[in-house]
Amino acid sequence: MTTFHSTSSAANLSRSDRERVCVIGAGSSGITAAKVLHERGLGFDCFELSDRVGGNWVWGNSNGVSATYKSLHINTSRSRMEFSDFPMPEALPNFARHDQIAAYFDAYVDHFGFRDKITFNTGVEQVHPLPRGGFEVRLNSGETRFYGSVMVANGHHWDPRMPEPAFPGAETFTGEQMHSHDYKDEQQLVGKRVVVLGMGNSAMDISTDASYHAAETYLSHRRGVHIIPKYVFGKPYDEIAGNEKIPSWVRWPVARLLMRAATGPMSRYGLQEPDHKFAQAHPTMSSRVLDRLAHGAVVPKPNIQRFDGDDVVFADGSRVAADLVVYCTGYKISFPFFDRDFLDPGGDNEVRLYKRMFHPTVPGLFFIGLVQPLGAIMPISERQSELAADHLQGRYALPEPAEMDAEIDRHRKAVAKRYVTSKRHTIQVDFDDYMRVLRSEREAGARRVTAAQANSHRVAA
Repeated sequence: MTTFHSTSSAANLSRSDRERVCVIGAGSSGITAAKVLHERGLGFDCFELSDRVGGNWVWGNSNGVSATYKSLHINTSRSRMEFSDFPMPEALPNFARHDQIAAYFDAYVDHFGFRDKITFNTGVEQVHPLPRGGFEVRLNSGETRFYGSVMVANGHHWDPRMPEPAFPGAETFTGEQMHSHDYKDEQQLVGKRVVVLGMGNSAMDISTDASYHAAETYLSHRRGVHIIPKYVFGKPYDEIAGNEKIPSWVRWPVARLLMRAATGPMSRYGLQEPDHKFAQAHPTMSSRVLDRLAHGAVVPKPNIQRFDGDDVVFADGSRVAADLVVYCTGYKISFPFFDRDFLDPGGDNEVRLYKRMFHPTVPGLFFIGLVQPLGAIMPISERQSELAADHLQGRYALPEPAEMDAEIDRHRKAVAKRYVTSKRHTIQVDFDDYMRVLRSEREAGARRVTAAQANSHRVAA
């Protein structure tokens, strides 16, 4: 159960405080939440640790937690990533660069006119749910404010997860070890013997960068994955495979046929064959790494077994001398501003949320963008924000607590059944399916409001 903290000065929030919302973060999800609140005329404050919007898409972000590197490009095509009411410029490439995306977010904020509602260079240090509803929010400036609701949009790609446990010999390895979060540009790779561990998007990008700048490049992986080219038949892959109106049981078998035709088996590139079907794990998007593997510029290796001096020893007994090991091992889901981390104590890197956004036991606490989609996060955050705003305005009602708990349990079982067991899949959703779920839930919540009003009228009569 959540622990509530009483604050005598805020036992009863004022009406203005109770109607006000605190938005944590001005990254892609935070600015979406802020825009919806602004359009609805709802009072809010948005706090951003950095000096600008854009969060994880700002290379060299002053907040110190951005994971962006110089060569980063989007892995979802711009037509599938853009906001519904603010298209990306047609002049942008289908897979735009990080600075182009950051500029798009800046333009979004200015177009809808809510930059003055964002307090920059200000972090949220603590959020306390209050016994009688509402929240006490302490800022890193030392100021304390009170709100009726909190929208958490701090992202989930900023708290690096290192290998657990560490590989034997790691503490005496003579080379450098770092997480992909600390990779910023190719100068960190020049002339080095580099081992990249992982098979996600960052691992593909960094190993590809290394293949052009490092002396040697090795791609170590524990298990195989399906690597998706960004273009299939001359079109962005996700424009072909993605459609909210087509259910996943129809969409993914067709997508698997496209994949088979486009890339062939992963073993042709020296990689392990995946032990799962395409879409049963978060996909890896890269058109470049397969080319570099085929040319021998990236050498595939199995999982790291141990370190020995300056050598990295792999599971098959082979070894290479290395100057740098880059761990592309994902991120922890962290909420440093809560007294407790709000993760499910019975799970691992998991949060119990109704429809992946509503805290079931703390009214007024919403999580925006806390999902790992097979697709882009921006349209999802937009739809989540609309749903949260509906709730704040009384247009959407949540079901009873027992129904929320049952839905959370069903979702967890469905995730466990569909996806490979992994810490990165605890917040996994299928983009098109989840967008459809949010649309249906908005309609269901509106019906619950109507039913409650009708019942109230009958009681009054």
